[in-house]
Amino acid sequence: MKKVSLLLLFVFLHFFFGAEPASARSKVPAASKAKKVSITTTRKRQKASALKSRASAKTKNKVRTKARLSAKSSHAGHKRLVAFHPRRMRATPSPPVLSVGDLAGLNETANPLGLASNAALVLDESTSSVLFAKNPEAVLPIASITKLMTALVVLEAKQDLNEILTVTTADVDRIKYTSSRLPVGAKLTRREMLHIALMSSENRAASALGRHYPGGLPAFVEAMNARAKLLGMTNTHYVETTGLSSKNVSTPNDLARLVVAAREHPLIRKFSTHEAFSVEPGGRALQYRNSNRLVRNSNWDIVLQKTGYIAEAGRCLVMNAVIDGRSVVMVFLDSKGKYSRAADANRMRTWLEDVKLPTLTRMEEKTEG
Repeated sequence: MKKVSLLLLFVFLHFFFGAEPASARSKVPAASKAKKVSITTTRKRQKASALKSRASAKTKNKVRTKARLSAKSSHAGHKRLVAFHPRRMRATPSPPVLSVGDLAGLNETANPLGLASNAALVLDESTSSVLFAKNPEAVLPIASITKLMTALVVLEAKQDLNEILTVTTADVDRIKYTSSRLPVGAKLTRREMLHIALMSSENRAASALGRHYPGGLPAFVEAMNARAKLLGMTNTHYVETTGLSSKNVSTPNDLARLVVAAREHPLIRKFSTHEAFSVEPGGRALQYRNSNRLVRNSNWDIVLQKTGYIAEAGRCLVMNAVIDGRSVVMVFLDSKGKYSRAADANRMRTWLEDVKLPTLTRMEEKTEG
């Protein structure tokens, strides 16, 4: 009995002091478990949030990359389009613009010197004897050879060469849309305008000269045609002062008469043969050079010259030069190639020096009826 009591006491003491209550045993693991679940859940949420953030960033990067690629592709496509046209044009070039002389078949005319010019004439200036002729009566556009008549009218009208002329929008080329170094608003004396018009074929200068004439441009053009008639230039007609219009036409025979008349004016001789000239139209100085490369050639003795070019007229050149002691008038119209007119002049000069041919005929004197 005593043993039983002791056993019960031992169980009681063990239960009361040594063993944990069931509720305690259940509470501790439950709290630990809840804590573990809370940590796990938080980590999962953080991981999910991080993944979502990464996915969002990745999506944004893809959108940006796609936009950049699209822009690059668009730019490349534009570049390809820009690059495509020149290649296409090179592959199928447009036909060259035929000059009036070519359209008339003048390029088929045979000539012993093989000149590139479709029409040409060479005269002994002192006797008007014809030394060489190729289509001398062909009526062709004369481009900036026009400016010789422009200069002749200005000087013979005895206008004040020191008067200041202003370039306006009226002087801007509306025919060929060529550029000019003289800006609108530029101011130069009539002498300077005449100088660069003859030497460098400055179109706005020639236009300004015509506008600043009593009665304006229409009166000036009328004076040009009247002067041509007085010179016996029966196949010549002018519509403006620069030569940009293909309606300014003449013949080698007529232009030879113009050269002889222009030669009488010292300023035309001087201005047309200067190698270079500087003007100050407002602001910095502008340096002009002669449009005829032969004036810089020491082998040539050029008294007067004028060049011209538009597509319809080809390359044109008129000169008065001393060759082998003889004053010679040369006219070359509708030549092909940038340097061909100068090459024709050199070829003609060599021929005159070597062959020393006699006079072929005499230029017929023409007077008004």
